[in-house]
Amino acid sequence: MEIKELEALVSLLDDEDSTIISHVEEKIISLGEPIIPFLERAWEKSLDPIVQERIEELVHTLQFDLLTDRMVKWDQEEDPDLLEGMWLIATYQYPDLELDKLRQELEQLYYEAWLEFKPDAHPFDQVKLLNSVIFGKLKFSANTRNFHSPGNSMINVVLQTKKGNPISLCVLYMMIARKLKMPVYGVNLPNLFILTYKDDSDKQFYINAFNRGLIFSRDDIDNYIAELRITPQDQYYEPCSNKDIVKRCLRNLINSFDKLGDHAKSEEVKQLLKTLSPSGD
Repeated sequence: MEIKELEALVSLLDDEDSTIISHVEEKIISLGEPIIPFLERAWEKSLDPIVQERIEELVHTLQFDLLTDRMVKWDQEEDPDLLEGMWLIATYQYPDLELDKLRQELEQLYYEAWLEFKPDAHPFDQVKLLNSVIFGKLKFSANTRNFHSPGNSMINVVLQTKKGNPISLCVLYMMIARKLKMPVYGVNLPNLFILTYKDDSDKQFYINAFNRGLIFSRDDIDNYIAELRITPQDQYYEPCSNKDIVKRCLRNLINSFDKLGDHAKSEEVKQLLKTLSPSGD
């Protein structure tokens, strides 16, 4: 479609006839993601707040459709990349966020840890070294003051503020650990996301990134499960998949928006969650 045709189409957004508005919006949405830059320029030129609001809604719809498509493709991969999954979640709020930028930031954190890491050290000592870098030198910490903030589920916000919830801190910790060749994985506990160190010789213990990398044992999980008065399940002790981690992040985000009373965003994130295949698929 030519620029003049696009301009004529957008100019109809100030029409008072709802049928015309609906037709125009459908036509614009059918043009897909490539039209977003044009709409953003049209928003800047417009002096009509109603037209601006309609353009904002159109841009959001197009960006959400793009995110949905990306999430479906990510889910279809055999072994989807965790950072990419976290990036997809963050683009819900920050659609211009670049994955390469996140990779560069993670690479810098890995480098800081690599400088002090000792590959031949005992696993406990390796974890303690990583704890000292992440929670000491780099000063990442639990966001206890704003525990339900949506930003806790956005990896870019966590990297910027250096504060997060249990799962976002675990994701960050795990990605750095895996680049250091440490066998560290996520574990889906009820009400708390943790990590496990589990190597080929079945040496296994657990790490609480929300509590500055505290090391604990299977017996501690047994006690935790007993306090909750729920039946123990294998998933409370064993590694979960990257898909499971992203799903849990999405559920946390839904809860965050509900706590804020932003039910429209909560419903949209629920739609994103529904695009992911059930566990085990």
